[in-house]
Amino acid sequence: MRTIGLLGGMSWESTAEYYRLLNEGARERLGGLHSAPIVLASVDFAEVEQLQVAGRWGDAAALLADRARGVEAAGADLLLICTNTMHKVAEEVQAAVAIPLLHIADATATAVRRANLTRVGLLGTAFTMEQAFYRDRLANHGLQVLVPDDAERALVHRVIYDELCVGEIRQESRAAYRQVVGNLVERGAEGVILGCTEVELLLRQEDSDVPLFATTRLHVQAALDAAG
Repeated sequence: MRTIGLLGGMSWESTAEYYRLLNEGARERLGGLHSAPIVLASVDFAEVEQLQVAGRWGDAAALLADRARGVEAAGADLLLICTNTMHKVAEEVQAAVAIPLLHIADATATAVRRANLTRVGLLGTAFTMEQAFYRDRLANHGLQVLVPDDAERALVHRVIYDELCVGEIRQESRAAYRQVVGNLVERGAEGVILGCTEVELLLRQEDSDVPLFATTRLHVQAALDAAG
């Protein structure tokens, strides 16, 4: 297998899922005691979150680009950003390295299209749901994207940062998320993208009557396919 580079720590809760899933996938594909060759650069999420809130995306891009160069220098053959939101700076990160960056929205859109769906709901941070960088990437694959209303977006965002990113899984939040998913379905969503890596810690397929697309798992599968 080629070496997989990870930009993680945003949050480490979801990065731990990446590490687990990549190694489980390598073992399933190769058998025995095989695990995935990985180079991980894990940043301080508190610093990144402050840059997000301040709208200092250029500084965030510079931070991740610097870490990406380090991952490449350490021997990585391909690169993943282990968070949906920070794909806002994916182009800047890709420009900093020669190895390919596998975009999480591309892997997700491929799975949605393979399921013969075109109209999907999107859950994620407020940045992911409200800004164009992620929705436009999905639209480029021919998908129509629905997002929750203002109050629901605020709820989804708060649960991510105040609970999931610090390892708290609350049943009342799961119930609230299920209601948000149900409302998206009522508006015509044929499936729902879990467009935040931490959301997969809260919702499972049994929480929805329509397909849920777990972006972390889809990103991992794309990486394993590319790594060989």
